Amino acid sequence: MKEAFLKAMKERYACKEFDVNKKISKEDFDFILEAGRLSPSSFGFEPWQFLVVTTPEKKLEVTEHSWGGRDRATGASHFMVVLTRKGDMRHDSEYLNKFMKNIQKLPEEVIEMKTKFYRDFQEEDFNLLENHRALSDWAAKQSYIALGNMLTAAAFIGINSCPVEGFHKEKTTEILAEKFGVDTDKFDLAYMVAFGYEKRPQEFPKTRRPIEDIVKFF
Repeated sequence: MKEAFLKAMKERYACKEFDVNKKISKEDFDFILEAGRLSPSSFGFEPWQFLVVTTPEKKLEVTEHSWGGRDRATGASHFMVVLTRKGDMRHDSEYLNKFMKNIQKLPEEVIEMKTKFYRDFQEEDFNLLENHRALSDWAAKQSYIALGNMLTAAAFIGINSCPVEGFHKEKTTEILAEKFGVDTDKFDLAYMVAFGYEKRPQEFPKTRRPIEDIVKFF
């Protein structure tokens, strides 16, 4: 099992050209989504939202201002836009209070204690409340954990992928509001990612620094 996992990691790459005629089965894409859903996040607050785009017209709409995503989107079987929550991630938000109560199933006294720890973390440890950007960027960091897990899960079952950050964020956010019904007061655009099957095999071997260059033991 370890060998199979590392093989998938070594062979995974950012696929630039997908086979438009090959589609991912529902079972396999559900597996990828589950890897994202089960990903860890700070305090377990899951600040992500996944928008799965499969229709050709919607793929074109969401990548209108993307210099890296249009070819990926139109060729891929599934194209995903990942959003992160903004103001809802404040320690005093009604959303998080309900999340701890209804999703995490915590008793009131634990919610009160966890909220205090979370408030101290935001106000003192990471200074996340200095401006809106700080809190939004912190939430986006959590969503990238889900991205890594989804990319690896896809590779493990032989599905190719390509993360996409090549887009004009402000203009794409406007499209998400106008044509996808996204409440941009609550959600921020983090990244996009394409999933599908490669049109032709990768020509170049993966390169990485040797382990001794990146790891130090103390």
